[in-house]
Amino acid sequence: MESVQKQYTVLCIVGARPNFMKIAPIMRAMASSSVISPVLLHTGQHYDAEMKHSFFDQLHIPEPDIDLEVGSGSHAEQTAEIMKRFEPVLDELKPAAILVVGDVNSTIACALVAVKKSIAVVHVEAGLRSGDRAMPEEINRVLTDQISDLLFTTEADAIENLTAEGIPPERVHFVGNVMIDTLLYNRERATPAEQVLNEVSSGYGLLTLHRPSNVDDPAVLKRLLEVLVKLSKRLPLVFPVHPRTRQRITNMGFDSLLENSAISLLPPLGYLQMLGLMSDATVVLTDSGGIQEETTALGVPCITLRENTERPITLTQGTNVLAGTDVAAIESAFNDVLEHGGRKGNVPELWDGNAAVRITQIIEAFLEERAVGHN
Repeated sequence: MESVQKQYTVLCIVGARPNFMKIAPIMRAMASSSVISPVLLHTGQHYDAEMKHSFFDQLHIPEPDIDLEVGSGSHAEQTAEIMKRFEPVLDELKPAAILVVGDVNSTIACALVAVKKSIAVVHVEAGLRSGDRAMPEEINRVLTDQISDLLFTTEADAIENLTAEGIPPERVHFVGNVMIDTLLYNRERATPAEQVLNEVSSGYGLLTLHRPSNVDDPAVLKRLLEVLVKLSKRLPLVFPVHPRTRQRITNMGFDSLLENSAISLLPPLGYLQMLGLMSDATVVLTDSGGIQEETTALGVPCITLRENTERPITLTQGTNVLAGTDVAAIESAFNDVLEHGGRKGNVPELWDGNAAVRITQIIEAFLEERAVGHN
């Protein structure tokens, strides 16, 4: 019998900003593997030159081997275009597996094409659930998990979610959090806050806001901006503004709300700049999923401006408080931080910087076992 091939091509997919922090440690771990030959594909779901510098260069991610250059569009247009452009790549490369991360449109689009070609699908950050089917990301998560061959989870609640949805337990592996791999790897390289802000007062809060549920509804956005301006009188806020959020603020006529406030508006920042700001912040106010995890790992109080979270471990073990968009709840959480230091948390199990190594080892064993079974 012929010996089993020792080099298996694994096509790793990135598409949007949150993916880059997750793929960086995986590419590093796979580069050291004697079994896996990683290929990096960028769908182009989000892409611009400044983002390339901010993420690919800063995180030491190699240039993508393939760029589909899909660009923006509606959810349907984007997903369909990714699928159309991705299929010929699979036909040419014939990878042993594809690896997708997170919950963006690229994740579900590439997974769908691969599974229909009997190519193994690996999902990193599986099993996270907000319970909110109105979020496009929630649909992407649920469907990707249903068709994946290997599912890697960051926390125990994710395993319970997958079990409840009928995913066979042998497919699921609790490995830790690759976002935290990236944070720990880059913590010493983070740009000091004073270099980003030029000057730092005795303290500041960091604000991020981008989710459609917060920025697309004029009533919600106005309510949030008004309470944030009020809070900034007690603690200055630093606000790197997402381009879409900035457009919404202007189009809805809310620029005047921020004038003469203690909220400093900044352009979008690279990963190392954001990590520096986050590390030194008194508190972080956000609607980002990844930032909820990063603040827990850093021990920085976090107030989440959402009604739900797919990362409950940041609430039960971490430094996160779910305040939604209720003014009283936001003010109460903010006051608790200023007066008592906020919620004290612990770093969750396996958030130790080695998740990508564990992922790579499990994929190696999976591919070798699969190859033997096919012979």
